[in-house]
Amino acid sequence: MARKKRKPRPRPLPAPPKCSSRMYIQIAPSDIAFFRFFLEAMDNLALFTVADRFKGILMLRYSAHQEREFFEFMDGLKEEIEIKILPNPSIPS
Repeated sequence: MARKKRKPRPRPLPAPPKCSSRMYIQIAPSDIAFFRFFLEAMDNLALFTVADRFKGILMLRYSAHQEREFFEFMDGLKEEIEIKILPNPSIPS
């Protein structure tokens, strides 16, 4: 007699984060389109804004829930293009 498989219990979803995490990076200005291509291939794991197109400075915003996936993506991308992680500017209070 075959045993019925139990359905896994649904895991509760974590509460949504109150704000996005962000990171500033610097890449070669000629690599910005390449970076966008890879980010879109990862289902837009993060959003980015070009802070300085001449210096290649980008501000990346990503969900705190996907921090592990985001850093795995960034580590893998470092093999393709040179990425310099910049310190976050202090936010005035």
